[in-house]
Amino acid sequence: MLVRALFLFLSRRRRLRRWVETSPWARRLTSRFIAGLELEDAIAVCRRLNQMGYLVTLDCLGEGVTSEEEALAARDAYLRALESIERLGLNSSVSLKLSQFGMDFSESLCYQHVEAVVKRAAEAKTSVEVDMESLPYVDRTLALVVRMHERYGNVRGVIQAYLRRSERDLEMLCEKGIPVRLCKGAYREPASVAYQRRREIRENFLRLARTLLERGVYPGFATHDEVLIGRIIEYARAEGIPSDQYEFQMLYGVRRDLERNFLANGFRLRLYVPYGKAWFPYFMRRLGEHPSNLLLLLRNLYRR
Repeated sequence: MLVRALFLFLSRRRRLRRWVETSPWARRLTSRFIAGLELEDAIAVCRRLNQMGYLVTLDCLGEGVTSEEEALAARDAYLRALESIERLGLNSSVSLKLSQFGMDFSESLCYQHVEAVVKRAAEAKTSVEVDMESLPYVDRTLALVVRMHERYGNVRGVIQAYLRRSERDLEMLCEKGIPVRLCKGAYREPASVAYQRRREIRENFLRLARTLLERGVYPGFATHDEVLIGRIIEYARAEGIPSDQYEFQMLYGVRRDLERNFLANGFRLRLYVPYGKAWFPYFMRRLGEHPSNLLLLLRNLYRR
């Protein structure tokens, strides 16, 4: 927990972020987990992954923007990404954060920009995964997901298993027929609102996963936890739920060994492919989630 807390703290240091993101050695540092700094880099990765049999979701990194210009730039970046996805026929959704679209200073502006992306995704016959951020964003994010689903029907919400409120939120999304990505959660929240122990988070994840398998609409299970993966597969088989009725999701570059096993055993796997210059907060959260990611980073730094 101390390591995780340290990296979450560092992810919020703006001066450190500006220094690291402009460093000339940034690409070598991030190449294991970040598909590239430019859209063209990420598109090349997505094409390769599709050819190998993976589904993908493309994420232009960024969060906590403070100006209309930044929010507009985020919208335009996603519109360009969707243009490439449609033109090349990629099997790819896009994934976005509301704080990247101006939610912190203008809810109406955020809605306007997100709607432009959701509408364009519908035209491209793909979907938008609306990422969940820290607790102050949860209600606003769920409200936007519901609104966009009612208008366009091509959004997926995200539920974080470490939040105590998530069972209620998941029930609401299932009742409305909204697809859900279930993850553990990567932010630091107090014990009054979030489970703190790994065992508790695992247990809640599995409870929510069972609900999604029973009543959800094509759920996505975002985890690298082999225990949870095995339990979900076991439950689905016991209930006679075909493997094409759900998917697993993993972060690009984190567990390549597990990725190959999914394809070999006929399961659907979507890789979350992030790109862009604003990579620092995402990168630090990945390091904080599991100590093994630090070893992967060190191997990348010294690899020739």
